[in-house]
Amino acid sequence: MKQAQDGMANAGPHKAEFDSEHRPITAGGFVKSGPIVFQDVAAAAGLTSWHHTAGTPAKRLILEAKGPGVCLVDYDNDGWLDIYLVNGSTYKALDGKEAPPQAALFHNNHDGTFTNVTKTAGVTNDRWGYGCAVGDYDNDDWPDIYVTNNGNNRLYRNNHDGTFTDVAEKAGVTVGTWSTGATFGDYDGDGRLDLFVDGYAKIDLANPPISGTKGFGYASCLFRGVQVMCGPRGLPGEHDHLFHNNGDGTFTDVSKKLGVDDPGGFYGLASLFVDVNGDGKPDLLVANDTSPNYLYMNKGDGTFEDQSYLSGYALNKDGREIANMGIAAGDYENNGHLSIVNTSFGDDYVVLFQNDGTGSFTDVSYQAGLAQASIPFVKFADGFLDYDNDGWLDLLIVNGHVYPEVDQHPEWGTSYAERPLLYHNLKNGKFDVVPAVEGTGLAVVSVGRGAAFGDIFNDGKIDVVINNMDGVPVLLRNVNPDRHKWVELKLEGGPKSPRDAVGATVYLQAGGIRQRGDVLSGGSYLSNNDLRVHFGLGDGTDAGTAEIHWPSGAKETIKLPAVDRIYTVTEGNGITGALCDGKPCADPKGQSPDPIKPATTMSH
Repeated sequence: MKQAQDGMANAGPHKAEFDSEHRPITAGGFVKSGPIVFQDVAAAAGLTSWHHTAGTPAKRLILEAKGPGVCLVDYDNDGWLDIYLVNGSTYKALDGKEAPPQAALFHNNHDGTFTNVTKTAGVTNDRWGYGCAVGDYDNDDWPDIYVTNNGNNRLYRNNHDGTFTDVAEKAGVTVGTWSTGATFGDYDGDGRLDLFVDGYAKIDLANPPISGTKGFGYASCLFRGVQVMCGPRGLPGEHDHLFHNNGDGTFTDVSKKLGVDDPGGFYGLASLFVDVNGDGKPDLLVANDTSPNYLYMNKGDGTFEDQSYLSGYALNKDGREIANMGIAAGDYENNGHLSIVNTSFGDDYVVLFQNDGTGSFTDVSYQAGLAQASIPFVKFADGFLDYDNDGWLDLLIVNGHVYPEVDQHPEWGTSYAERPLLYHNLKNGKFDVVPAVEGTGLAVVSVGRGAAFGDIFNDGKIDVVINNMDGVPVLLRNVNPDRHKWVELKLEGGPKSPRDAVGATVYLQAGGIRQRGDVLSGGSYLSNNDLRVHFGLGDGTDAGTAEIHWPSGAKETIKLPAVDRIYTVTEGNGITGALCDGKPCADPKGQSPDPIKPATTMSH
């Protein structure tokens, strides 16, 4: 009996592509000159002192090939994003024969460098880690961190003094199986963040599922005729969990009751609470590996309806499940609709699910120009970002293979370490690949997994931090030469919304276009982006008018007084603070030297 893994999800091998130096296109195809968008500054920033480890380099078990995620979290509320990197483990560490690898919390020093504060902060998570998500679950104004593991998960409650306490057991959210993606969202509108956790697969380490052994029924697991690790196909799937926030520091598992527990045992990876039909209620997306996706539509009464197939999100345009990895949500057409990008395995294309505004999706990957270039790559993390601040969302995809064996077969035209892909939005529903200039961030070749997107240097440009398999992190600093204007909003919810405003939507009318930004927890691949909402303004000098749809149902309209500011907006109170060049503005409302009094209106 053989278990063929070719293409992982029914797509066949494609013709191998090589560059002029006969490198696989996944690790080559660089150009000598062109636009320089990113530079990898991880070493200069002090991040490369830390290293991810998972199992052994041979990757005989699928347990070793998934993860790691990364979270952007301003854990000390100083207005600057810090970086939390999840680590894996080793079999010797599990057996107590060596010290376990540890996660890292890097504090942002405001000068382009970071300091590792993990031990002091108490967030080492010396378990086999996969992903993380950020949310202020106890509404105390300080962000908390949830970490998914193979085994018990952790909920790190922020102690407001630079330290955290793991309260997962007391809170009832340990799960105890193999968890992957997680997302916070207030699904029932009670003003408190609930928590959804993906389950991947069941692995018995006493009887491991290794190709050709009893642990996998003596089946061979093959990729292009070569023996590789087994799974996920052929492994029993793990269930998903939705935890309702009780408001007293504890959660109740309501997944079965609400029908979101994944009875089919699909292989869950990414998940995201996000409002896809514009009714102000967070729906729930789950990206499943080599199995159909889930879309649970929020009915607004504390329950969900499974619309996975009806919505068009379960399968691609060919009616085929793919090896879904990451989820990105963004209004790339500037029409108010959040479309979704799911990443996928090699020999298959990245899927752009275009949203018609009602939560009905169409696979337009080929028409949009995303599909073809992505096929040779094994695609994990993804994110919409306006890298050139022109007011239109671009897309970055982080790649890395799962089979180290591919490097022994250069004729296949693929590689274990791969470069990222950046697509520029052409403003007409289509994207164009940005060439990778050698020596720049787009030419960094790594075994990419999780990635988080945000304004790490408070300069109005979106940067990307990547957590790599068995390697050091990459920090892609945005050095795009544009001098475009921008504005960012840090939202603080009122008494009827989550305090961190997760679930809020902002529409910015400026420069003749209406952009949409959402405050989302989780997503990408096992990661968490900046919770601040960022808008590029092109050459416009008017910061525009923001219409904020708060999770409570309230709507607030605010005329933003100046460009190139990071505004704090508190529900019902308008602008309550502003940063200029990363420091508090001379005027706390962030006015320009010739101030226009910001007008604020509230409605319900």
